[in-house]
Amino acid sequence: MAMPRPTVAQFVYGSCAVILSTFALLLLSGTRSGAGVAVVAVVALALGLLVAVRVPGPAARRPAPARSATPLPVRATVPSPSREQVREPVRERAAS
Repeated sequence: MAMPRPTVAQFVYGSCAVILSTFALLLLSGTRSGAGVAVVAVVALALGLLVAVRVPGPAARRPAPARSATPLPVRATVPSPSREQVREPVRERAAS
């Protein structure tokens, strides 16, 4: 079974989460050392991965229902009118 490919929405949300969380963490932590920046980068990448995974993927496609090759016959039953229901046809009058 092949791994599903990420969608465009997953790429976009994950990338935005990485960029914005990196800026926010660097501004809030005020770190200037290389180790601190590395920790912030790892945390931001983990957050971006989490956001990208949580974005819903494409819905699974259901196979179309199988149709028979030959159409099935349709039987229509129409009741015959009773004597009370049979009336004389309506005669139209000429416009005067």
